[in-house]
Amino acid sequence: MRDNDQYWDWLDRAMDAAHHGRTDEALVYLDKALQSHPAGAEAHNGRGEILWDEGKVEEALFEFEQALAADPKFLTAHLNRAELLVEDFGEHEQALRHCDELLAGGEELPRPDRPTEAEIHYLKSKALFYLDDLEGALFLVRRALKAGGEQAIYRAFEGQILFEMGRFENAQRPLERSVAMDPESSHAVYHLGLVLERSDGDPVEVRRCFERADALDPDHYPLPAEMDADAFERAAAAAIADLPRSIRDYVQDVPVLMEDFPRPELVDEENVSPQILGIFIGVPRTEASVTHPNPDVDRVILYRKNLEKVCRSEEDLVEQIQVTVKHEIGHYLGLSEDDLERLGLG
Repeated sequence: MRDNDQYWDWLDRAMDAAHHGRTDEALVYLDKALQSHPAGAEAHNGRGEILWDEGKVEEALFEFEQALAADPKFLTAHLNRAELLVEDFGEHEQALRHCDELLAGGEELPRPDRPTEAEIHYLKSKALFYLDDLEGALFLVRRALKAGGEQAIYRAFEGQILFEMGRFENAQRPLERSVAMDPESSHAVYHLGLVLERSDGDPVEVRRCFERADALDPDHYPLPAEMDADAFERAAAAAIADLPRSIRDYVQDVPVLMEDFPRPELVDEENVSPQILGIFIGVPRTEASVTHPNPDVDRVILYRKNLEKVCRSEEDLVEQIQVTVKHEIGHYLGLSEDDLERLGLG
């Protein structure tokens, strides 16, 4: 058998093994394929996809780049690399440049067709979303829909962006359409629950959405760890009491309040996420005027429903309340986000 025939034979065996969940066997076949044809872009890309699924992102990126070195026009490897940069490396600016190069085309790059163009716009939209450019992200995901037609994943992301912008009623329709197209999408079902909850939807339907998302993907969408208001206030008071005495003396006049969600005007005017866990509102001590050291507006607000959603148990919730209180008190004391990260309160 010629080397080229051997390469494709090993590649076929690898794809079959991977399709049936035998990833270790698939990697062995891919190694054999590369022994027969070391510059095999498809084999490098296949290794990258398996390693990515296993959480070995550095190795996966290396394989995608090896695939592109072997064949610069191999579009699948380009898209995999861009998505990996967005989702796992946080290299959003680099991913945007890579996507723009793909859209521009050139002698050394593939010319994207309409579905591929849509996927590139979608990846750019996600990068802008993580860079907090929600308007830009919304524009690009709609370009993806225009180029690629109705796709459940694009509609779900459109709804997620609209939710983050506080446009809850506008977010409901694309999320409902996404769920109708793909009822197994935990992402769409969960975000539909978030939107219905904030739009005064039927509590039974809201609960059904969260339960369905949890059943589909319990690792990412656990059911909220609910706590009644009195117990929540006690946990918040305990978090304050747990602060060092020197800090408690500074914050004794700063009330810690509880609300279910951020108010619409806060989301709209201050561009905060509807899912924030807490916020300090007022003037940090480092910026306070000597003549007005303790403005009446200073306060910390904890958002109970949001905190419940990021916790799996009441014990987790109590711990997260402590972390959030310390984080927001840190802002009152003038600490930056970087300072708080260094202190383990990011």
